[in-house]
Amino acid sequence: MNKLFPSAQDAIADIPDGATLMVGGFGLCGNPENLISALATRGTRDLVIISNNCGTTDKGLGVLLAAGQVKKMVSSYVGENKEFERRYLTGELEVELNPQGTLAERIRAGGAGIPAFYTATGVGTAVSDGGLPLKYRADGSVELSSPAKETRTLVDPRTGKPRTYVLESGLFADFCLVRAWKADTLGNLVFRKTARNFSPMMCGAARVTIVEAEHIVAAGALDGDVVHVPGIYTKRLVQVTTKANWIEQRTVRPRPAA
Repeated sequence: MNKLFPSAQDAIADIPDGATLMVGGFGLCGNPENLISALATRGTRDLVIISNNCGTTDKGLGVLLAAGQVKKMVSSYVGENKEFERRYLTGELEVELNPQGTLAERIRAGGAGIPAFYTATGVGTAVSDGGLPLKYRADGSVELSSPAKETRTLVDPRTGKPRTYVLESGLFADFCLVRAWKADTLGNLVFRKTARNFSPMMCGAARVTIVEAEHIVAAGALDGDVVHVPGIYTKRLVQVTTKANWIEQRTVRPRPAA
């Protein structure tokens, strides 16, 4: 089955207001910029987005946030986006923060059909005990806080000793948006270096996975041993038309004297 769509706009055309999206990327690395731009143009609103972070103030997912299209973020790191901070603290955005490894495992679990799992990460903190502000009011008071989570004492299989664990739920989305380096027309995907990040596990944790790819080749042209995501997970595929090479924090030093 050829899964190629003529444009990013066509690929995201049926994403409704209020949809839950998983979006690949780490900082600005591996962001599906063409699909994000198409969503911004379409004006889809009240989105719940599961992604490591929300881009920067004016790039990546920050474009959707600045346009008021995001209702809630389920994230790990949010420190590069001033607009994110402003909207969160003024009650315009709900935020569910996760330890980064826990976020990755919640996504993987959702794709594997695992409803919940125990982890030691976050035990004894507000992650497990509750009380993290999820949403503020406009006056700065807390409108909604995270609830306490179930904990259990289990035997650590590595040490044989009892240890306390917290129960975390798997995550699943309506749509997944990712960027691949190379794909074939059947939707088999190859990612390049750190641009892979959360994307492979997200592809299995959504009902509809939409992929933008820098290079699209004929079916059978990819060596099966290098495929990161089998085509069965890809529902829609578009050719990248805009290639961004943004760097979040550019650090330079003087060249040494000749």
